Amino acid sequence: MPTKSADPSVPSHVLDDPARAALLGAHARFAESVGAVLRYDPEVSVFVALPPDPGEQDWRDAAKLLGPGGRLGIAGATATPPPDWEQVLDVPGVQMVAEAVAAAPDPEAVRLGAADVPEMLALIERTNPGPFLPRTVEMGTYLGIRRQGRLIAMAGERLRPPGFTEISAVCTDAAFRGEGLATRLVHAVAHGIVERGETPFLHASGANANAIRLYEALGFRLRRRLVFAGYLVPVRDAD
Repeated sequence: MPTKSADPSVPSHVLDDPARAALLGAHARFAESVGAVLRYDPEVSVFVALPPDPGEQDWRDAAKLLGPGGRLGIAGATATPPPDWEQVLDVPGVQMVAEAVAAAPDPEAVRLGAADVPEMLALIERTNPGPFLPRTVEMGTYLGIRRQGRLIAMAGERLRPPGFTEISAVCTDAAFRGEGLATRLVHAVAHGIVERGETPFLHASGANANAIRLYEALGFRLRRRLVFAGYLVPVRDAD
């Protein structure tokens, strides 16, 4: 199982900055860049990837890439921006890696695609599991469960650093919670990941004790604590 990166522009372990590792690999088709700074197409994902130990030029490149007032979103990478970059997000989180997940397909789960995006966005708005954009569905396999034709639960694949795939957007409509749908969908998404010879991992809010307990019960173990951070580009720096 690959865990180290051979590319000196990424951290020594691909999960230390999975967005950068993914943009340099499986998700290169979504990448936009200036210098060594990468980001996803803004309709696909919010993540921006700085090089390790970014210097002044990297921050200038980030400002150029994102534009005036643009938002730089990072998960877990340690970076201290210049003092005039306003921090607008500071959320403690956890990164968990599967050790013994009972991966299995689910007979009720259906694959979701571009035609399902309006329903997916509506479910995301009702449940708020994290950022999901009009083309996020292109990042990997998304599965959903419907009742009477209505999408009531879903989960899917997001970041894909070498050897790993992130499970994300795990959500269930409030009217259908308590039925184990999230567990079933995590198992089903994990099945596809394991079938490719990769290891599932995920991120969760550090304050969401219920979600963390669920993932631990499913066989995920804490790898590290991190921070989901967001900064705004100073307008004068984006010229």
